[in-house]
Amino acid sequence: MRLQISRSKNAASFYVIKTIYTNGKEHTQIVEKLGTYNELLKKLNGQDPIEWAKRYIEELNKKEKEEKREVLVKYSPTKLINKNEQRSFNGGYLFLQKIYHELGLHKICKEISQKYKFDFDMNSILSRLIYARVIFPSSKLATCELSKKFLEQPNFDLHQIYRALEVLAKETDFIQSSLYENSLKVSKRNTGVLYYDCTNYFFEIEQEDGDKQYVPSKDHKPNPIVQMGLFMDGDGIPLAFSINRGNMNEQLTLKPLEKKIITDFEFSKFIVCTDAGLASEDNRKFNSKDERTFITTQSIKKLKEHLKKWALAPDGWKLAGSDKTYDISKLDEMIDKAAPEDKAKIREKVFYKERWIKEKGFEQRLIVTYSIKYRDYQRKIRNFQIERAQKAIENNPTKIKKCNSNDYKRFITKTSCTADGEVAENEIYSIDSALIQKEEAFDGFYGVCTNLEDDVSEIIKVNHRRWEIEECFRIMKSEFKARPVYLSNDDRIKAHFITCFISLIIYRLLEKRLNEEFTCHEIIYGLRNMEFYDTKCEGYVPTYTRTDFTDALHEAFGFRTDYQIVTTSMMKKILRKTKKQ
Repeated sequence: MRLQISRSKNAASFYVIKTIYTNGKEHTQIVEKLGTYNELLKKLNGQDPIEWAKRYIEELNKKEKEEKREVLVKYSPTKLINKNEQRSFNGGYLFLQKIYHELGLHKICKEISQKYKFDFDMNSILSRLIYARVIFPSSKLATCELSKKFLEQPNFDLHQIYRALEVLAKETDFIQSSLYENSLKVSKRNTGVLYYDCTNYFFEIEQEDGDKQYVPSKDHKPNPIVQMGLFMDGDGIPLAFSINRGNMNEQLTLKPLEKKIITDFEFSKFIVCTDAGLASEDNRKFNSKDERTFITTQSIKKLKEHLKKWALAPDGWKLAGSDKTYDISKLDEMIDKAAPEDKAKIREKVFYKERWIKEKGFEQRLIVTYSIKYRDYQRKIRNFQIERAQKAIENNPTKIKKCNSNDYKRFITKTSCTADGEVAENEIYSIDSALIQKEEAFDGFYGVCTNLEDDVSEIIKVNHRRWEIEECFRIMKSEFKARPVYLSNDDRIKAHFITCFISLIIYRLLEKRLNEEFTCHEIIYGLRNMEFYDTKCEGYVPTYTRTDFTDALHEAFGFRTDYQIVTTSMMKKILRKTKKQ
């Protein structure tokens, strides 16, 4: 800032001015009007106005350097805003950008760029695809436009995004292994336990092609799908993924990706935890070799009759850390007789029984648990489904069609003859009480198979965390809107999922940095609403509401954006900080 004296016929006016740059062009802006020479002479009691003004501006420059100067921004009620000029920008991405650079993704992009020698900025494209996937999830076309909402403007065109996707697809394995290696510098990775699961993503097309194959899906959509296999570490952070044909048996997807992890990530000793659908005998045997072990859920209904009878028998149940046995058929009576403060404790207890089973030379440990709380939860869900089934019968039973094994319609039975065996005039719909009774026999029971000899409570604890990998899929599908997929080429589809995968890693690391105190909705909504108004001269005015979430965010990342105004120099420092590895 400097002094400008504007002289007229009758007076000399003193101004504080500064030079600013807009779109590379230099402009002079008035910061403050100090008054005329005579006004200042009178106000300063005879001091030299010029010397005083110079000292005043020197103090302003000093305060600006220390970022303590109060900022004055002038607006006119008669001046129109510039046409097509963007005035509001999102700054929530800055926190994602900090983790992006900590993970060294900019360096990974640099290595890829040097390998292929293309002329577009891979780092700019990949980072914007990731920030937009978390904050403004949409198509690649929309992302190209939405990335202009960020404080830092993109330097690429739409056609360059599609070219980048083709390269990203080729380098998927390199990106995953590099990302894991770099993540060790950012956060501890619990690779002693690996969770694996599969899910499907459908396409807005009708014809099968390449990896996009049609198979009957849970939601009955008549669209081709691809299958995604995902490994997650013991702390809930994604580790590796693969994209497979939609019609591929999901049990066959585990070993190829696991072998890649063993080779590329140099893993040797770990526990693989899966659900029953992925735990084929072949997969269990594979994870019984070397120093690998497995934990997998086991359906009680699908056990052999003698094992099922043993699992459902009321006697022989234990609590962890005790050799005392219990009869679970007497638990309700025990709760009725217990003191009020003990009733809840009994409901929370998890009883178990175990045995080793050996089939075709392969030995594994079967653990069955029973919980009153879990039993009551299952019955609550079933009663709600029975109510829906009863309403369906009362309203319009003719619309009742085939259903899957978990649909409420499974409780509806149709009879076409009378009690005397004669053909009924109209089909009779009723609730299938026999099916209800059959299902109730399994309420409260939960089975796990493993080759570990560890304490039962530890095995149950490890298996319980499988919900986190299911949550990973939910976040990608719902919050990140990874489906439906509008891309058609297999390589671009693969690249689409690598951006979703990286976005999920960054989101999970952000979540942990916030000590998991906020929900997924609170985090994403909060980042999306961190808007700033660009004054075009002095800096950026936050227009978002300061909350517990924004306070926690600033505390975790070591910089603040919630001052009344973030000066241009302050914002430059923040941008540099977010790009520091």
